[in-house]
Formats: sequence, structure tokens, C-alpha cells
Amino acid sequence: MTAGPLPTEWEEARAVARAVPALPPVARDLADALGHALAEPLTALTDLPPFDTSAMDGWAVAGPGPWRLDGSGVLAGGQPEPLRPGTAVPIATGARLPQGGDAVLRREDGEVDAGSGLLLDRSASPGGPAPGRDVAPGRDIRPRGQECRAGDPLLPAGASVTPTVLGLAAAAGYDRLTVHRRPRVDLLVLGDELLATGLPRDGRIRDALGPLLPGWLSGQGAEVVGRPLLPDGFGPLYEAVRDSTADVVVTTGSTAAGPVDFLHDALRAVGPRLLVDSVAVRPGHPMLLAELPPGADGRPRHLVGLPGNPLAAVAGAVTLAVPLLRRLGGHADAGPLDAVCAAALPGHPRDTRLLPVRRTGRAVVPLPFDGPAMLRGLALADGLAVVPPGGAEAGAVVEILDVPRP
Repeated sequence: MTAGPLPTEWEEARAVARAVPALPPVARDLADALGHALAEPLTALTDLPPFDTSAMDGWAVAGPGPWRLDGSGVLAGGQPEPLRPGTAVPIATGARLPQGGDAVLRREDGEVDAGSGLLLDRSASPGGPAPGRDVAPGRDIRPRGQECRAGDPLLPAGASVTPTVLGLAAAAGYDRLTVHRRPRVDLLVLGDELLATGLPRDGRIRDALGPLLPGWLSGQGAEVVGRPLLPDGFGPLYEAVRDSTADVVVTTGSTAAGPVDFLHDALRAVGPRLLVDSVAVRPGHPMLLAELPPGADGRPRHLVGLPGNPLAAVAGAVTLAVPLLRRLGGHADAGPLDAVCAAALPGHPRDTRLLPVRRTGRAVVPLPFDGPAMLRGLALADGLAVVPPGGAEAGAVVEILDVPRP
């Protein structure tokens, strides 16, 4: 009997998955850039704000009061007339400050005297409006360049384009962004026993990974372009891998050496370079990473083989698929997130264990229903704790991995 491959240590496997170059830069309209990673630093194309603006609804005032009203008002987007000393004009939040205006008197602090028609500052005295007050220059004004000046660096290359980043880029003057192309993924869900709909029956079970993985992989920067449910068998799997034009093929199941596990045979027929063949981690140790022959653009393609059991597949995804996709998409590493164990976390005698945990304050506790085929614990989890061989005692610090979420 031939011994199986020597498992790769968990940290080493993740490092192998990260050792790929990012996909080429492309230009995208802002509406199409969400989820990509910046391929170059984002620098401001304008001052923010681009001119002095009012921070409050009220009156723009020039010099000390009381002030004579001059003009019907300044709205956001308007081009105001200059103000002379001793005059004021109503102004809306965000509107450009008139030339000569040196402060804004808030709506709740001002009162127009019915007799004289003058604007009075009623915040000057607890007893009521005061006839004169020198409002501090700059009061309730957002000065030009308060947030940044044109040319200032805003975000580094590798930053993920979130909705907030899109808003910042638009405010800073961008219509398009230079980003890394999102890796295209074919997801192949394998198994004669899997049902796409209805209740389990006749020895067959529902496919859980087909619904689980596409949204999660998309959230990691991938573009899932294919997701067929394939029957067991060498032919369908070989043809699907051979004919895929995606940057990454992700398979579920068929990674071990059972009677219907054909992935290794299909890979040998395609002619890959096997980078990782099993990992010293539980659940999910029969996972693999292979470099496939180059595509039409000459760039290497990759295949990530995930185990078929749901929690084991998630463990394989956080170990190999997520680091690979993030690096291909040009996303910068976020760095580890650590937490204290509120209770002991059980481990495997020899291998790293990935255990669903839930936060209690600043610490984490283990969740039940953590078997390789289970998702109940994961559905309640705030993350997967990276538990070293032998387990982690209460008070120990462990790394926490993100889990599938919107």
C-alpha cells in the first residue's frame, strides 16, 4: 500500500496560496470598480472641500454684528455675490461661503429684529439677543482643503474598493479607477449524491456548498462565472477542468482517495504542477492547490480542491482559496485578528484545528456542532479560531479567521 502525500503545515499552505502575482491592472468606471483592489495609490485630484463652505444652516456674516441682510440666500451649488463688512446673507449647509464672509451664524443663534430688520446674535446673552457681537472668524466654516489638498495621498495600492472608497474617490474628482482585474472562478460542485432542490431522499442529500460558496467567493474579490453541479466520474471532471477558461477552478469533493474521488486522476491528465496536496489541518486536511497549464493569455491558472464535507470545505477555502483569490485580485493583507480564549479550545493531537467560535465581549468561546459535515455551528460563529496542535487553554491568544458573511 502506497503512503499518501506528506501534509503541508497550515501556515506554509497559506503562504503557498499567497505566492502568486496579482492579475493585470484595468481601468473601471466607479460604478464597476466595487470589490476590486486599487492597482495604484489614490491621490486627491482636488482640494477637499474645494472651497470654503458653510458647516451649518444660518447666515454668512462679514465683520461684527448686528448685520444688515444682503441678498435672498446662498444654496449649495450656487455662486454667491461678495459680502461687504456689516452685512449677512442666509446660507445653507454645504453652500460656498461668499467672498468677504468670515463666519457663519447658526440658524438657532440668530434672530432678525422686526423693527430694524437687522440680524442679531441671540447667543451673545442668556437674556436674549444682543445688539452687537463679533463672531469668531472661521466659526462653522469648513475651510478649503480641510480634509486634503490636491496631490495628497488618500489610499495605498492594494486597498479594497468599498462603497466608502467609491464615495471618497468621487469626492476627490475621479470618474474611473485603475484596479486589478477580479479573478474569474469556475466552481465545480461534485457528487452523484447531491440534490439541488427538495428534501433529502433515496440516500441523497442537499447540496450545501453550491449555495454557500459563490457569494462568499464573490465577497473575497472573485467573479464566479460558472457553477455547475457535476456527477461523479473521471470524464465530466476532466473535461470541465480542461475546458475551463477561468483564472481559478474551485472544486468540492473528490480530493481524497475513495472509490469516486477522481480529482487527482483528472489533474494528472490535464498536466498541472501540484503545489499543495493535503494540509495538516482539521477539518479539511485532504485539500489541494495546483497550478494548471497557462490559459490563452499565457498566465498560469490555478485549481483549489476543497473537501466535500461543508465545514471541511470552508476550512479549505480559508486556507487556500481565499488567500489565493485575494492575492490574485491585488488586495493587501489585512493582518491577523487575534482574540483571547474565554474557555479552553479543544485541538487535534498533531494538526492545526479550525474551530467555530463566538465572541463574548473581547474573548471567544467554542461552539458546538463543529463536525466536518456540519454547518450549524458555523452559522452562529463570528469566526474560525486557529487552534494549535493540542488545543488552547483559557486565556491564550488565538488568531481568528473570517467566515462566510454578506
